[in-house]
Amino acid sequence: MKKSIVPLVAGAALAVTAVSASAATLDDVKAKGSVQCGVSQGLPGFSNPDAQGNWSGLDVDTCKAIAAAIFGNGDAAKFTPLSAKERFTALQSGEVDVLTRNTTWTMSRDTDLGLNFTGVNYYDGQGFMVPKDLGVSSALELSGASVCTNTGTTTELNVADYFRSHDMDYEVVAFEKADEVVAAYDAGRCDVYTTDQSGLYAQKLKLTNPDDHVILPEIISKEPLGPAVRQGDDQWFNVVKWTLFALINAEELGVTQDNVDEMKNSDNPSIKRLLGTEGSFGESIGLDKEWAVNAIKAVGNYGEMFDRNVGPDTELGIDRGLNKLWSDGGLQYAPPVR
Repeated sequence: MKKSIVPLVAGAALAVTAVSASAATLDDVKAKGSVQCGVSQGLPGFSNPDAQGNWSGLDVDTCKAIAAAIFGNGDAAKFTPLSAKERFTALQSGEVDVLTRNTTWTMSRDTDLGLNFTGVNYYDGQGFMVPKDLGVSSALELSGASVCTNTGTTTELNVADYFRSHDMDYEVVAFEKADEVVAAYDAGRCDVYTTDQSGLYAQKLKLTNPDDHVILPEIISKEPLGPAVRQGDDQWFNVVKWTLFALINAEELGVTQDNVDEMKNSDNPSIKRLLGTEGSFGESIGLDKEWAVNAIKAVGNYGEMFDRNVGPDTELGIDRGLNKLWSDGGLQYAPPVR
């Protein structure tokens, strides 16, 4: 358990210098011609490289949208793979400009680490995966189990809370890198693998025999995942925040990757403001009037981004669930551009 607080200590030390170091991130990004995004070391559906080193996933598309909003081209996004333990130090030190790395928004990360979360691009919750031959159908049957997980994450704390609250014994088997956790679980070094449920769906694909494993029904935590930036730079915070909001608003307004140019002719005031044909909203955050248009052209709206990377027709096959728009019974909701 002590290992899980190492990033907090390191991040807190760096937070002292973070404000001065991050005072003009947008200017620095424009000067170098790219956005450097911290991503996972390989999580299918969220941030995963192919054999040629081309990255894809929901978090990757979030980064591409930010790059397109600034440069008009999603190819200006660059990616730095980071372990859970490394990610906060990399952001605080300026190695990356933004974290788009399946990272849970918590109070301590917002305060002790000097981070600002810019929104939620995936509402998640922690779950458990077990081999079918373990013969359990509920997490409440896991007393005495050995549990594989990552160091430097909220999962260790959540597991401790869950097992303690249900008066169950357990043993943690923790590793720094996600692939090390998967390999250990696949080799039978632990009975259970726990992480965010979306991650379980993704990592299950890496197992030798995926069909021999089952994800249990319990969700034991709230895990709102989203981009994070350093504190002390409100302009950069606004750029990253409003790019995500633009993608969510686009879905609500029916603006898609294919029809975005056509929708510039809309008489709907909300669409006109979003797409820059009315007002000067892009200029107010240091971008041009086409910022949202370019982001949508690069990755589509939020719904398109979700469906392409993790939705029902992908290998992960995840239902929208809480990630539906608020108007469809979900939690995804963005403030208006006005």
